[in-house]
Amino acid sequence: MENIDIGKKVEKYRKAKGLSSRELAKLAEITPSMLSQIERGLANPSIQTLKVLAKTLNVPTFSFLLEETITKDLIVRSSKRKKMIIDNLSYELLSPDFTGNLATAIMKVPSNTSSSENLLEHRGEEVAFILEGKIKLYLGEEEYLLEAGDSVKIPANLKHKWENNFSHNAVVLFSVTPPAF
Repeated sequence: MENIDIGKKVEKYRKAKGLSSRELAKLAEITPSMLSQIERGLANPSIQTLKVLAKTLNVPTFSFLLEETITKDLIVRSSKRKKMIIDNLSYELLSPDFTGNLATAIMKVPSNTSSSENLLEHRGEEVAFILEGKIKLYLGEEEYLLEAGDSVKIPANLKHKWENNFSHNAVVLFSVTPPAF
């Protein structure tokens, strides 16, 4: 909730409609002084005032209460990626963090390595794309050889495991929803 500035949103919607402060205040039946205080963050509007402003500006009332996205926080520089090592595998998180519904990472599987001894499952579904090398993927009772350029969708709760019993490292780009490792 720290990134919510109702006043700035009111001002943004007002300007998008081409209305002056006085025009909006008149249409919303509030004083220009009150509107000015709301837009400058000096006063918090009541729910009723928010409803009237929303109706006047033709926007949903909840739009004033949505958090602003800080776009610079969406960028992950290659030198600043979060790195994790779990068992023999290394992961580089391409997503900024584990918030939201999706995480994307690069998994590096060294030669003669497996993601685990046993098949594992998790509650999220996963899509993986082989960037480099070859890798054996176990899906339930089946096994598949995937090479660079191949991809796979792994449904939630399907037991699986990655195995690289080849002489070169494998690199796998994958996304999982919800984020879980």
